[in-house]
Amino acid sequence: MSRYTGPTWKISRRLGYSLSETGKELKKRPYAPGQHGQRRSKLSEYGVQLQEKQKVRFTYGVSEKQFRKTFLESGKMSGIHGENFLRLLESRLDNVVYRLGFANTRAQARQLVSHAHILVDGKKVNIPSYRLKPGQKIQLKESSKDLVIVKTALESLGRRLDFVALDANNVGTFVRYPDRNEFLPEINEQLIVEFYNRLS
Repeated sequence: MSRYTGPTWKISRRLGYSLSETGKELKKRPYAPGQHGQRRSKLSEYGVQLQEKQKVRFTYGVSEKQFRKTFLESGKMSGIHGENFLRLLESRLDNVVYRLGFANTRAQARQLVSHAHILVDGKKVNIPSYRLKPGQKIQLKESSKDLVIVKTALESLGRRLDFVALDANNVGTFVRYPDRNEFLPEINEQLIVEFYNRLS
């Protein structure tokens, strides 16, 4: 299954979850799209687990194949499987570009990376799934600093999360892996672990 590139607002309403983490998608119509959207049927245990997986997969905008691969990788790490999984997703280059405020959405951030506007430790990296390690520096190419989407995003960012930092020259740092209580507070990652355990 490839990465979904359609309108995220419909997905947000279907899942009853804000993929942008702003809540904007659910303000006007906090129910699923379509004729029967206001009548939510009760989900089975499997349905609840699947829905939680979809919330996270669509939040980070990754394909099912990539999502599962990251999940399996996180299972080989020491610590809590679900938390490790979310931290690996959170340390993707496209996500950190978004967290630093270079883009207003993860889709925009992915585009900045794919179109080679981003440098990591001074070298061009155009792979959105590139995994950052604490201490690495992220910045825009000199010729990309005046991009409208970047200027707009930097002006509109409210608060930057503590595990990333941006200096006066707009050089970002992935300071550390985030603590679990710093991101996606509404997600129950244990349901995703149960979902994949059911399939194995």
